[in-house]
Amino acid sequence: MAAVSPTAVLAAGSSRENFVDLDVGAQWWIGLAVAVVALLAVDLYRHRDNNEPTARGAALESAGWVACGLAFGVVVLVGFGGDAFGEYISGYLIEKSLSVDNVFVWSILFSTMAVPLRYQHRVLVWGIFGALTLRLVFIVIGSALIERFSIVLVGFGVFLVVTGLRVIRHREDEGENSSAVGLGLLGRVIPVSDEYDGHKFLTMRDGVRMATPLLAALVVVEVTDVVFAVDSVPAVLAVSNEPYLVFASTAFAILGLRAMYFLLADARQRFHYLSHGLGGILVFVGIKMAASEWYHLDTYISLGGILLILVVAIIFSERRTRLDAAN
Repeated sequence: MAAVSPTAVLAAGSSRENFVDLDVGAQWWIGLAVAVVALLAVDLYRHRDNNEPTARGAALESAGWVACGLAFGVVVLVGFGGDAFGEYISGYLIEKSLSVDNVFVWSILFSTMAVPLRYQHRVLVWGIFGALTLRLVFIVIGSALIERFSIVLVGFGVFLVVTGLRVIRHREDEGENSSAVGLGLLGRVIPVSDEYDGHKFLTMRDGVRMATPLLAALVVVEVTDVVFAVDSVPAVLAVSNEPYLVFASTAFAILGLRAMYFLLADARQRFHYLSHGLGGILVFVGIKMAASEWYHLDTYISLGGILLILVVAIIFSERRTRLDAAN
């Protein structure tokens, strides 16, 4: 008798018949976990010396991470077919797009907390590990809720539309309050030192174990990521009901966040309308999700709509940057 995977049990009885329903064996989950852990280990090893990143290095690494994400898409295509590939790529693009806003908030946080550039990589790598764990939990819970209570689709969709409208009204000081929240949470658990001890998260001061400002920064990054996960996970679930595809697309998009940060952190003003575009994507997928019980929009049409919103936002951002430079 063939073994029944947890994913197959989750998918049983789904009302979302227009999405792919895969029987994902344990070997696929193990393979994905090994790939993610191996890539994180390589990234940590490459940056073990805490050297300050360069723009060229960040660009090359960003391209490498995108190549890894697309390569896994080919694996999905070969293993599960074109429909699964379309859902994977759509989820990857949504998570990657929404992560840009995450990058800009990190920039504000690190600036507010005065984290040295050479230590930011360590914070981000461990922050990404936490983000992956958090999203896996959210995906399992979200998928289970959707399978058992179809009305949750409408609720998630409305939530995404409201969130998208909030993102369109993007505040310049977004993320600053998170610093106080994160520091307050950490201070209740362990004393926080005012001085760094290399790239250590914990240190000893006068015989007392204390958290360094680096651990404080990590806690703040994780606190802000909870907010982003609440936005991004339902958005990816709007284009796929398969937990394996949702987590894989999310994981490969997040893995490249650290390199993207060092590439785009100082480009916030250059992409003036990008937040409007990201809000537009959330509104688009929110409407799609809320209506999916009655009307299914083809995956590749959804992908085209997301790409169109991004391209328009980038074009108008570049146009505004040129006009501002000319005035």
